[in-house]
Amino acid sequence: MPFPGGLWWLLCCRQGFTLLRRDYGEAEREADGEAEEEASFELRAQGDRASLEVSLSQPTRTSSGSERSLLVSEEMRSLIVEKGPGPVEEDPDALVKGWLQREVRGGVKTPWLRPRKYWFVLTPDSLDYYSSNERGAKRLGSLVLTSLCSVLWPDKQTYKETGFWSMTVFGRKHCYRLYTEHLHEAVRWVCAVQKVIDSKAPVQTPTQLLMRDVEEHCGSPEVLEQIYRCNPILRYTSSPLYAPLLPFPYGSLDQSAPGLHSYTTLRDEAVKLFNSLQQLESQQDPVPLIQGILQTCLDLPPLVDEIYCQLVKQTTEPPAPGGPGDLHYWQLLTCMSCTFLPSPPILRFLHFHLDRTESRFPASEMAKYARFIQEALGKTRGRECVPSLEEILVLMRRQEMVCTVHCPGVAACSVTISSHTTAEEVAQELVSRLGLSQSPNLFALYEQSRLREQPVGSSTLLADVLTRFENLAGEEREQDVPCRLCFKHYGFLDTDNVPRDSLEFALLFEQAHEMVLRGYVPTSEETLQTLAALRLQSLNSDFSTHAPFPRLEELFPPRVLRARLPPLRPDPPPKCRGARLRAGLLAGGLWRHSLAKRRAEQDLRLRGRLREEGASTMAAIVEKWKLLQGMGRPEAMAAYVALVREWPGFGSTLFDVDLRVSPVGAGPQRLWLGIGAKAVSLYKPGEPEPLDSFCYSRISSFGASDSSTFRLSVEDQDLLFETSQVDEIAQLLNTYLASMGARQPPQPQELPTSPIGPDATVRPQGLCPAAGSWQHLLPAGSFSS
Repeated sequence: MPFPGGLWWLLCCRQGFTLLRRDYGEAEREADGEAEEEASFELRAQGDRASLEVSLSQPTRTSSGSERSLLVSEEMRSLIVEKGPGPVEEDPDALVKGWLQREVRGGVKTPWLRPRKYWFVLTPDSLDYYSSNERGAKRLGSLVLTSLCSVLWPDKQTYKETGFWSMTVFGRKHCYRLYTEHLHEAVRWVCAVQKVIDSKAPVQTPTQLLMRDVEEHCGSPEVLEQIYRCNPILRYTSSPLYAPLLPFPYGSLDQSAPGLHSYTTLRDEAVKLFNSLQQLESQQDPVPLIQGILQTCLDLPPLVDEIYCQLVKQTTEPPAPGGPGDLHYWQLLTCMSCTFLPSPPILRFLHFHLDRTESRFPASEMAKYARFIQEALGKTRGRECVPSLEEILVLMRRQEMVCTVHCPGVAACSVTISSHTTAEEVAQELVSRLGLSQSPNLFALYEQSRLREQPVGSSTLLADVLTRFENLAGEEREQDVPCRLCFKHYGFLDTDNVPRDSLEFALLFEQAHEMVLRGYVPTSEETLQTLAALRLQSLNSDFSTHAPFPRLEELFPPRVLRARLPPLRPDPPPKCRGARLRAGLLAGGLWRHSLAKRRAEQDLRLRGRLREEGASTMAAIVEKWKLLQGMGRPEAMAAYVALVREWPGFGSTLFDVDLRVSPVGAGPQRLWLGIGAKAVSLYKPGEPEPLDSFCYSRISSFGASDSSTFRLSVEDQDLLFETSQVDEIAQLLNTYLASMGARQPPQPQELPTSPIGPDATVRPQGLCPAAGSWQHLLPAGSFSS
């Protein structure tokens, strides 16, 4: 007998509601109806101490259901106070309560279903939510609050997209994403939840408790052996790790932070790193994997202690001590010790492990690695980069690296460095090796490329510089990467009394030639051609048709040749409106091709003119070179330096800056900022005389206003310079002030975190240069204060 239509409709609706309840109601009850499950090996209050007889085995997922439920029930009874079916309004433990909306499914917000509204109650132990606030309402879920929980504050972006202020509370397995229409209510809930989290005792894992037991009984070998025998969590394991050895806060990382978009939570990353460690055992070439693990630790500093604990665990009683897999662990531990320094508790446990290994295997490779690591930990400090591939290979062999430093005018020097060698140490070694100890001038290392150079900070680790070279060399988009280290003058305190036959004079000559090529010696073209001829005489001696000719850009400043050429004239705009309309309509067709062809022809003509100008300039240089017949190399170098020294700014370091002016509509003035031993000068590019000079007694303070603005306070005025070399300017000023105050040349110093005030500045002695007349370039009152 067929069913009536109404009965069919009722059966279909009932079946549909059943499916909906199975997909959303039951799934939600399974996810949140039960209290937060916390594994017993992770949740240990600070006051709970495990006795030595307790066996803490490696946490696995193979336990039976009855054992797991027993652990969870016992743990939950100790964390949550059972609530009866009484009225929700009469709960005496409630700290905050109210209506909030919650996403239905673990953060996936479906567009056709709004978040559900529940009655939330915050207690000193958990965050509970109920179906309503009436008497006898059923508790639908509970999130246990421990010291590892975290809460995210509401953000304006979510409010703009949804119209609700959102807040997220993270637990071990679940998170509550809650919404409210009022900001003050969201802030009230977030502050209350955070206060409960802060009031909880720090959670300690069994690994931490056992490390404390090991430290307390380090003088009793029998007790130590019992601890290691009864607790497999301290020993090597071939099984995977399902939870980190140290406590980490719940919740995701800030994905907006640079370099963290590819990471998940700290707990998940710790487990992934242990899987990478186990893969390290069977790797034929472990270097890339070691560098990847080190990079993860650099991106996520909280994981440093975790990796140290995992490495100590895997190198304790391995199945094959000293085997290839075991040595890979020790090699990674060596690289870690030269890159990161663990926290004091982990460091003490690591030292104990190294001493124990060295005493148990005194003549093995493991003992040699242990001694190397002990020495490295005493020197290691923060690194900016992970070790390069070359450094990792050297550390795996417990050796030192060889660094090549180029010196202008002399052969390159090879210096042996370690992972802890600073630029100051290498500069001091080169000063001693090259016989420059008696020089009053300052020297430093530079990162140098074809078009730019910058000094290396005195406390910078050279291993980080070499890693940066390696990283930039692998980027094809980078066209001008720092390619080598160079040893040069850093500051000139006395250029008049440098002996002509000394190595320092050769360095001075090469540095003067670099200033000429960069266009930082404003003089006539006739003088520049003479300087180029003197350069050829110093390189090749007398003129000969068989002598090697350097390229013109190695003798003569290229910007002077380019300045001779007329600039490209832009295409004139159409005069009438109809012509402009036709030009706009045909811009994507034939006219675009015609314009591109015309510009290509102009570029070709300009390159031809540049070759013609270069040929004529080279001919003039060769004629002047012929006139230097019989002049020796020392005389040519001395004549070159004498010509450059005629410029008043010789000995100063020049920086391209834009002087910021305050009147509206007035653009910045492009200037040269010259930092010298006695004064700071301002030059108009290309002009030999300074616009103004300030002795250090007129400078009250200086420092960085922001990353691209340098502030120089001269008496009652503040000069603001826009430049990309803020750090270099301040560092050089600090060096000159320190050297003049100490009456001896120290090495370059790092940029301070705050500007130097008038009381903290050491004033050099000397007369103050007379003020120039450069203020007429700017309107009255144009200084920014």
